[in-house]
Amino acid sequence: MMTIVTRVTLKEGTEPEWDSVMRERLSAAKNQPGWIGGQLLIPLDGLNKRVIIGTWETRAAWETWHTDETFAETRKRLEGLEAESSEHWWHEVILDVRQ
Repeated sequence: MMTIVTRVTLKEGTEPEWDSVMRERLSAAKNQPGWIGGQLLIPLDGLNKRVIIGTWETRAAWETWHTDETFAETRKRLEGLEAESSEHWWHEVILDVRQ
């Protein structure tokens, strides 16, 4: 299992629109082969920042998702809402504990 953590800084005032588009993207990701789950977070010290956590069976499944039409459409809608380039960190999951 692989988890990608992405940190994004948004332009002030674009947060509601960005959140809406990202909710659509994460909802669509649920139908993708290899999708396990994800979270969209707002850091308490930065209301214009977001952290996206996505967990996939493999990195290849995540890469395939990035060629999907829905992903491309949401990418276009998110353009211009972000203040700077996003940062990504990959992690191999060694333990997954859920309720």
